Amino acid sequence: MSASNETPFGVILKGVTAGVMGTLAMDLVWYARYRRSGGEQSFAEWDLAAGVEDYENAPAPAQVGKRVVEGLFDTELDPKTARSMTNVVHWATGAGWGAAHGIVHGSIKAPSVPGGLVTGATAWLTSYATLAPTGIYKPMWEYDAVTLWKDLSAHLAFGLTTGIVFRILARSRS
Repeated sequence: MSASNETPFGVILKGVTAGVMGTLAMDLVWYARYRRSGGEQSFAEWDLAAGVEDYENAPAPAQVGKRVVEGLFDTELDPKTARSMTNVVHWATGAGWGAAHGIVHGSIKAPSVPGGLVTGATAWLTSYATLAPTGIYKPMWEYDAVTLWKDLSAHLAFGLTTGIVFRILARSRS
């Protein structure tokens, strides 16, 4: 049965699942780079943001989550929530891009794996387009080519894995 016969909820759920797997693949790329550069944390410690103790030194996902929560609820978050915010926003973002991939590719008769590369590249480009104006990222042109390539290639790993997993899940519908 093709993905085009799938329910909207079904393609979203399969997309979320694929996005979570894509996020894991992207994290494995970043972790391998971290270890090659001398990092010593285990994958679980590194992936779950061990050592993130406040928002001042937290990565982009925590910064985004902090702004959203504080803006919506007119409250100030405890700095100790930075680690959990990092994880929630990071994984929710991957799942969200997976859902978007599922919606788009769920309407295609035979979801293509290369479509995942488009999803990954779109996620990468969107992060710069949305986070630079907030000051969380610098404008894209202020980064060197090596930094941009490392980030893009990790997002391509996300997208490729998302595309593969979604296609497998779309084909497995009984």
